[in-house]
Amino acid sequence: MQRRRFLQASLAALPLVAVPTPDERNTKGFKASAGEGRFHGHLRLKGVNQNVLDVKVSGKDTNGDLAIFEQTSLSQGRGTPLHVHLGQDEIFYVLEGEYAFQVGEDKYRLKTGDSIFLPRYVPHAWTQVSPRGHMLVTMQPAGKLEEFFVAMASLKAEPTQQQVAQLFAAHEMKVVGPPLQVD
Repeated sequence: MQRRRFLQASLAALPLVAVPTPDERNTKGFKASAGEGRFHGHLRLKGVNQNVLDVKVSGKDTNGDLAIFEQTSLSQGRGTPLHVHLGQDEIFYVLEGEYAFQVGEDKYRLKTGDSIFLPRYVPHAWTQVSPRGHMLVTMQPAGKLEEFFVAMASLKAEPTQQQVAQLFAAHEMKVVGPPLQVD
């Protein structure tokens, strides 16, 4: 009997988990066509690179659970500063080209067909190696990366390193080092 009372008391103490209702989530599928981005069109980034980004699945579509971006890389030799995401895991899938990645202390070269997982809280950076590249980037949960890309695309001029760090911080990321240098 004491076991039953213990289980009942324990279950009663658990917080109720809020399950999204169909009204809170998108209940219709959608198509994101080749060469198109949802909500923002092509986002032409300024700052860490000059790449073009298309939002394929927005956090708005998934109640913040997931976001998927298609990136056309036009900035050979450039990439992100070493940074951490405070609440998101990130996955890159290389569709075309070559990239160098650093995840923690480990360094990798990715080519067409390769993918890499970047866990939240682990410092990471990437640099475009090939003259042109193309990647799919998945964030889970979506976080504020979409808003970060919109902010980077709306800049009138190249930002300073300090401005880049401020934009990262405003979007749940923290710059912790310089960009990855590629030999």
